[in-house]
Amino acid sequence: RQVAKRQVDYILGDNPLRMSYMVGYGPRFPRRIHHRGSSIPSVAAHPARIGCKAGAAYYASAAPNPNLLVGAVVGGPSDATDAFPDARAVFQQSEPTTYINAPLMGLLAYFSAHPNPAEWADD
Repeated sequence: RQVAKRQVDYILGDNPLRMSYMVGYGPRFPRRIHHRGSSIPSVAAHPARIGCKAGAAYYASAAPNPNLLVGAVVGGPSDATDAFPDARAVFQQSEPTTYINAPLMGLLAYFSAHPNPAEWADD
């Protein structure tokens, strides 16, 4: 449980970059995630249809995503150097996926229900 807690803390910002890999959590988090709905303008901001090829301009942009996908967790750093480019094109690191987010939600639920480390003793 201690190892799991350290991993959760790392994901949420207790790491060398002091960056949370959960969008919208903390003062520093990924701003250019690989997610179409997050990276193109909203219908309110751009009522005209944005086709697949027209979306490429937003994908290639260095600007932060106009729509925050709050709570989404991205792949994170690539190796022991903790490098994280925060770029849509590096989808391995910047894409939120179900296989990353689902297990983390389970851990967050556990730690929310058991906030006291004294409760974590193995039976």
